[in-house]
Amino acid sequence: MKVVGLTGGIGSGKTTVAHLFESLDVPIYIADIEAKLLMNNSEDIKRELIDLFGENAYLNNELNRPFIADKIFNNKDFLNKMNAIVHPKVGEHFKRWLKQQHSPYVIKEVAIIFEHKQQSQYDLIISVIANKDKRLQRVLNRDESTPEKVLAIMEHQMNDVDKAKLSDFVILNNDKTTLKNQLQKIHQSILKHIENSAI
Repeated sequence: MKVVGLTGGIGSGKTTVAHLFESLDVPIYIADIEAKLLMNNSEDIKRELIDLFGENAYLNNELNRPFIADKIFNNKDFLNKMNAIVHPKVGEHFKRWLKQQHSPYVIKEVAIIFEHKQQSQYDLIISVIANKDKRLQRVLNRDESTPEKVLAIMEHQMNDVDKAKLSDFVILNNDKTTLKNQLQKIHQSILKHIENSAI
């Protein structure tokens, strides 16, 4: 079974793309959602995050997102330490999930594959790209954030041109009218790749 990485900068619409793959009966694993669930449900992670950030890391046994976001915003040391706690647990969870799948390939959606130099973990990589203004507007419509915060996150992520160069496939997600067509072509190409590699 092949593991296809799906990545893209904040606001690129990669989760929308992931769910479209799901409509083609491709199993999808959205790392960000699974990480949030683990941060709320894993006692090991809770204990380590409280050690890192203090008792305010959780409110009523739920991750205190605004507090954590404020702590890691522009603080790379805190961000790296949090990632070192959470990412290995997500990796273990993904391996268990993968064993339960029965499909030619699965999609694992991860925001920062290239930034963390994790390309080798995937058989193929798809990048979702979109115009900066579109991405900014999507995030502002979705989250309670500010343009300054969103732009700061964009600055910390690899730009779309460099992502595209490192990817096997690129999806342009400026409007939804062409999305399904792009996906269908990529889906067929991946199936053909798998078929050829099995010969």
